[in-house]
Amino acid sequence: MANQPMSDLKITGVEAIYLRLPEIKNQCDSGQDALIVKVTTDAGITGYGEVDSSPLAVKGCIEGPFSHTATTGLGRVVIGEDPFRTEYLWHQMYRANIYSGRRGIAIHAMSGIDLALWDIKGKALGMPVWKLLGGGFATSLRPYASSLFGDTPAETGERARRFVGQGFTAVKFGWDPMGRDFATDVALVREARAGLGPEADLMIDAGLVFDAKTAIQRARAFEPYNLFWFEEPLQPDDYDGYAKLSAASPLRIAAGEEESERKSFLQLMDVGQIDVVQVDLTRCGGFTEAMKIASLAADRGLPVVNHGFTTYVNVAAALHFLASVPNTLGLLEFVVEEGTTLRHALSEPIRAVDGRVAVPDAPGLGIQLNEKGIERYRVL
Repeated sequence: MANQPMSDLKITGVEAIYLRLPEIKNQCDSGQDALIVKVTTDAGITGYGEVDSSPLAVKGCIEGPFSHTATTGLGRVVIGEDPFRTEYLWHQMYRANIYSGRRGIAIHAMSGIDLALWDIKGKALGMPVWKLLGGGFATSLRPYASSLFGDTPAETGERARRFVGQGFTAVKFGWDPMGRDFATDVALVREARAGLGPEADLMIDAGLVFDAKTAIQRARAFEPYNLFWFEEPLQPDDYDGYAKLSAASPLRIAAGEEESERKSFLQLMDVGQIDVVQVDLTRCGGFTEAMKIASLAADRGLPVVNHGFTTYVNVAAALHFLASVPNTLGLLEFVVEEGTTLRHALSEPIRAVDGRVAVPDAPGLGIQLNEKGIERYRVL
């Protein structure tokens, strides 16, 4: 590697590795399985990325054969290419799969490859990704504990107390049983706030369960509990509904994790008029596209935050991204779902120290994957 000019690096392999816990619960928890993307080079430098999507669909999208010039497996597009040409390769992948992949799974798959390419570039140059992106806006971020609601309002309150006891100053609860009825919804938020106390920030992720009118009613009902934001109450394509909600809500409206690539984010921002733009590096097109999304948000006076409920690869990527853009809230989504253990087996955990999570300073993503953990949970 030391004797090979970095400009001569070539991609030799792209592998999509599907990992899965032996027992899967029927709940909205994308940390129960994982799709890790491994990109190898002829210099012995290996890069890793992750995709939070439908894992086997993404695996097919990456490892599939050539079909025709507008639909092909993405791996074959980048093999033999220079991994430093991330912008070029992003557009090559997009064009090679434009028939079936302008949104959704193909963009998700591109995200994993793009993250791995930036990891390779950083390792080859001995620099963290945030520095390659021109960042340095933050050296650490404030994590918020991200969890599903408890099965009951009382259990939600108990979870809130545990998270505050662990040192978190911000907590988010989401999804089921939100949306069952008005009384339950208000009780969930009330008990979450009671468990956190008056000082900690509270976010609520409704999990796509309301129409615009109902979401407006809930936003007003939740106002006394001082929410930091109200997340994804509507179906993701209901941009007109988001506009109505954003205009009427006393709370910040956050959304974006369902979007893929910048054109869909433009709809969410310009039509939906949301207040907080949530970017998932493993879905939106990787670093290459996320930086453009952040710039578009900044042009509109909007902050970006990360989304991530999977492994520490996603967390590491988010840290580099958030350190590289000026328009953040200084917050990091940090999954703490207690029943999910896969992320702990795949790498050393990223930890908060004194209420902050440090931005990695090691080359690339700055995270080392545990090969034994990968083999233990590998399905395909």
